[in-house]
Amino acid sequence: MQVVSVDGENAKVSLAGNLLDVNISLVDAKAGDYVLVHAGCAIEIVDTDTAKEILEIFDELEEIAADEGR
Repeated sequence: MQVVSVDGENAKVSLAGNLLDVNISLVDAKAGDYVLVHAGCAIEIVDTDTAKEILEIFDELEEIAADEGR
């Protein structure tokens, strides 16, 4: 998920156009960073290239699932 804004220990993050509130007290995230989120908490900052690669894989999986659902 990509951090959109930070307010103290909380952040708005975006994934596929959905905005979520996430606790970032475990990481030093700032707007623009990509974070790995578990149970509403950011647990790791992910480098941009890796994050984009993961998001591409998610897109491919969604396409496969949609094709199988026909």
